[in-house]
Amino acid sequence: MARRLIVAVLLAGGTLFARAGPVEVPSLATRFGGTAVVLPSHWFPAATTGPAPAMVLLHGCGGMFDARGRLGERYVEMAQRLNAMGIHALVPDSLGPRGEKEICTQRAGARRVTMVERRRDALGALQWLAAQPGVDAKRLALLGWSNGGSTVLAATDLNQPEVRKASVKPALAVAFYPGCELAQQQGYQPVGPLLMLLGEDDDWTPAAACKVVAAQAGELVQWQAYPGAGHGFDGRGPVRHRPEVPGGAHPGQGVHVGGQPEARAAAAVRLQAFLRAQFALTAHTP
Repeated sequence: MARRLIVAVLLAGGTLFARAGPVEVPSLATRFGGTAVVLPSHWFPAATTGPAPAMVLLHGCGGMFDARGRLGERYVEMAQRLNAMGIHALVPDSLGPRGEKEICTQRAGARRVTMVERRRDALGALQWLAAQPGVDAKRLALLGWSNGGSTVLAATDLNQPEVRKASVKPALAVAFYPGCELAQQQGYQPVGPLLMLLGEDDDWTPAAACKVVAAQAGELVQWQAYPGAGHGFDGRGPVRHRPEVPGGAHPGQGVHVGGQPEARAAAAVRLQAFLRAQFALTAHTP
């Protein structure tokens, strides 16, 4: 992916938008010496005629690229779905700038890309969005999957000083099958409405902890768990066993990951309804 900021723009109803494609987004995380980590990212602007909401899409522990080095199908599809609703989308890479391709097979306590770094990446991406022409800085959101879903919780928790002090905060957030154990143990105070979409049979990031978090956090947190669905239920691939993944509900036995068509379809409907209500979008937007 290009490491150069695309400065060309296109005209859309008199509003200037950054061109769709690779962009560079500063994280709030820094390297030794104090220089900001720069996140190679992909920008999907919606074809709107005025300031529109925007979302940061946060990849899971496998990163944002597929086996061929292309932006993953899950992220492209979600960005296109959001664009069709009149919502801009940004997909930043938290692993590549730190020399990692995946962290799924690293134990949680020994991962070389930590949740602190991912939270700072998310907050930096929100700041980048807020500065873009054509973006409504009051309607920003985070959406993440798995480790990216855990990042959503970390970056929207007012118990975290970095979140409380952030100059740009998300108006709302969505997390697909996040790991909720840490939030359950430490408490979670949402900065705004949160929707969690869970697999009832998830043996990697079990839904039970997320339900407890929702009960503790109050009415700002919604959740939906899909019977028969496991981790990655919104994907298109078949369910497969990943014995190389440590942790999960049964440590040492691996985990299961794969799509479940019914849950995938139901989650898409629930997500669209949530975003339309929270962003005050009409059925005819854009």
